[in-house]
Amino acid sequence: MQIVKLLYRLLMLFVDLRVLSVGTREWPPRPPIDCMYMWLTALAGLAILSLSFLKTYFGPYFAQDCAFIWRSLKLGIRLTKYKKSKPFYSLLDHFLDGAKRHPDKVFVHFEGHQYSYAEVDKQSSKVARALQAEAKLKEGDTVALFLPNEPVYMWTFLGLAKLGCPAALLNFNIRSKSLLHCFSCCGAKVLITSPELQDAVEEVLPTLTEQGISVYILSDSCRVPGIEPLAGKISNASDEPLSKELRANVTVRSTALYIYTSGTTGLPKAAVVTHERVWAACFIQAAVGVTADDIFYINLPLYHSAGFLIGMAGGIERGMTMVLRRKFSASQFWNDCRKYNVTVMQYIGETLRYLCNTPKRDEDRQHRVRFAIGNGARTDIWTEFLNRFGDIHVRELYGATEGNIGFINYTNKVGVVGRINYLHKFFFPHTLIKFDIEKEEPVRNSDGLCIEASRGETGLLVGKITKRSPFVGYAANKTQTDKKRLHDVLKKGDLYFNTGDLLQIDSENFVYFMDRVGDTFRWKGENVATSEVGDILTTANSILEANVYGVKVEGHEGRIGMAAVTLKEGEDFDCADAYKQVVTYLPAYARPRFIRLQPCLEVTGTFKMKKVKLVEEGFNPVNISDRLYFLDTEKKTYIPLTEEMYNAIMSLEIKL
Repeated sequence: MQIVKLLYRLLMLFVDLRVLSVGTREWPPRPPIDCMYMWLTALAGLAILSLSFLKTYFGPYFAQDCAFIWRSLKLGIRLTKYKKSKPFYSLLDHFLDGAKRHPDKVFVHFEGHQYSYAEVDKQSSKVARALQAEAKLKEGDTVALFLPNEPVYMWTFLGLAKLGCPAALLNFNIRSKSLLHCFSCCGAKVLITSPELQDAVEEVLPTLTEQGISVYILSDSCRVPGIEPLAGKISNASDEPLSKELRANVTVRSTALYIYTSGTTGLPKAAVVTHERVWAACFIQAAVGVTADDIFYINLPLYHSAGFLIGMAGGIERGMTMVLRRKFSASQFWNDCRKYNVTVMQYIGETLRYLCNTPKRDEDRQHRVRFAIGNGARTDIWTEFLNRFGDIHVRELYGATEGNIGFINYTNKVGVVGRINYLHKFFFPHTLIKFDIEKEEPVRNSDGLCIEASRGETGLLVGKITKRSPFVGYAANKTQTDKKRLHDVLKKGDLYFNTGDLLQIDSENFVYFMDRVGDTFRWKGENVATSEVGDILTTANSILEANVYGVKVEGHEGRIGMAAVTLKEGEDFDCADAYKQVVTYLPAYARPRFIRLQPCLEVTGTFKMKKVKLVEEGFNPVNISDRLYFLDTEKKTYIPLTEEMYNAIMSLEIKL
């Protein structure tokens, strides 16, 4: 019967697609249900007989492929309808419809408080009216949000959307020069902040005042000239619905958000996120099988695409209840999940490892979490996470806020970031091309075209820029935008988005993330993947974290391996054990010759490790206060790196 229903749904999907293509609901008339089921029953018999053949031919993931394609097609139809609707149907409109359908449903839990859909709707209207009166906001004006993870973040965004105003989501960890840079590049004239971030705003206030920027703080009072309190104005504002005419000119191509890249190699860039991109990102939850009955735990910052788009926006699209936390806490994570009956969690970077590093408890598997959605899970940690916390479906993602290509691992295969299927490649054309690590540029043939990487070969992922998969770029940064555009890839005149990431696709169409361009270096004529070396180093008894990079050495080509590491609590650096691990599991050219002990590793807001400063500082013990170690092949251990040894290396007395 399930197969019968699936075939019927596929037929109705074909009908809906035909309807969209001809623009009418009159073709074709749906056949009577009884007749249809009789016809489909006969087909079902044939389908059952051929099922084993299909699995054999298409592989063991055939059923999962079909389920994912089915959900993707339905979401594609929805997006097409939204884009064609007049006026454009935005995520805000979807939220408002949800507030009408289930006004009393909990929208978000936060620190013992809960707010219903109706309450969030009314509060967002009050915010919109207060800003309309005080800041004279009008459609198209950009407002920068410099706020911590709180429910006010959510309804302030919705309030701005009711006015047709894009929001720039500023990282609440940035200060001074970076804060001014992020604010100025989005073209905002208004900044909204909170009392706990007031000191950071005061630091740059003179510059903001000179530029005529209006600064508002979400408190009842503020004695600092140039910062206007807004909480009282919001409290006194009307919560009546606002006219749609205020956002009448918003289209699918209009800017909805500015979300900043993590800035691992310099100042952050403001990625332009259109309303179309918002819909595409928030469909991720639906694509992996999350429903309105699920409860989603947001513990990542709302200023980033993971927390905001996949988390909050995805929750709005599903019409679900969310749990918001100010900051990720490994020690409180599972307590929160049990308290709020969380069924969907998200992760990024090292958060799964942080959870695995917590003390083991008898109740580790006592929770209702069924999905974990995120990116950056290492294979060993992924496996450990499942073994310890139970049968959770990890849905690893690959993508970038500004990118036009992404993948979802909708299977339970550990270690992969996605899976290729024909539908995905048709709508989002992409390829892997050969890449020269030393020159840091694509390999081209005699005709000047790029060379596609073979199946199983690591290559640079590029996504074709089309109307269906555009690349909008970065606000006020044409140089960086142009750098991400790659011309003449497979034929003269074509245009692709350069992800800057090295991936690999195996014979079963699974996609593996290998490294980022710049995170891979070349030594002794061989390519070294920093992620692989880092994984090996963290298997050493004393090492907690490892940030691997390549450094220049006078008289040598390429860059030699070095790693900044942190140690486990109460542990000293076990030189012999670290040596044993790298020698056992890494080829000679990939072994980090220098180790730098640090109290903590510097990371971005999304737990991506920063390398630029470390690379610049190199391994000179005169300039570095951290303890440094050198891999001594004769003594078969890591030994303290002295100034004399450094000089011997630089004078080529010590061979590398």
